[in-house]
Amino acid sequence: MFDYTGKVVVISGASSGLGMQMARAYAAQGADLILLARRLDRLEALAAELKAAGRKCIAVKCDVTDSKMVDEAAAAAEKAFGRVDVLVNNAGSAKNGGVLDMTDEDWQFTIDTDLTSLFYMTRAFANLMKKNSYGRIINIASMYGLIGNTAIETVAYHASKGGVVNFTRAVAAELAKHNITCNAICPGYFETELTAPVLNTDAFTTYIKTFVPLERYGREGELNAAAIFLGSSEASYVTGAILTVDGGYTAI
Repeated sequence: MFDYTGKVVVISGASSGLGMQMARAYAAQGADLILLARRLDRLEALAAELKAAGRKCIAVKCDVTDSKMVDEAAAAAEKAFGRVDVLVNNAGSAKNGGVLDMTDEDWQFTIDTDLTSLFYMTRAFANLMKKNSYGRIINIASMYGLIGNTAIETVAYHASKGGVVNFTRAVAAELAKHNITCNAICPGYFETELTAPVLNTDAFTTYIKTFVPLERYGREGELNAAAIFLGSSEASYVTGAILTVDGGYTAI
């Protein structure tokens, strides 16, 4: 099961963190990859690593908030591989702030980066999938798209990721007729270069031990199994699903 030989996987935000981890995981299962991010130097280094391991791989500089760059990335993918089988919408960022004091600019930045970008990416790459009547779309949302929290004020992030959750359901319903599935993964607290400054504090460590049943952050690689499953041909009857990978945070 879960053999990706001959499959082409697109991952946005692949230059670091969870995106890089998932890229390596898909490659290990035999997939060829199209890596998207703004930091081309990092993408090219990862692409070289995966090529050395025997995979076909291209790196494409892409700001997912720019619809023209997204369309160009889709064209580059089609030119290089002729098809796309799996799309992982992983790229994202956020400006933190509460509802009482968040600026218009910080709100819009977060919505554009974490929600509108998924519309651009899905529109562009699902049109490629439609040509082959096959596709797997995986949106990386967040457990914060399902719940509120008392640890940090980040209202725009909650709103954007909540939007991703229902965007996923809408796309799943719409594209089912084209044999394209769409599911979301809602990660909990994972340590990456973006989150480490917040997570690695005494206060947050205490919070984790209190509110996460497994009493720890997600470790490197622990999101990969969910991504491999949802992107596989075996997951053919799974669509519109929202899968939490959060150490049990949303269970209590």
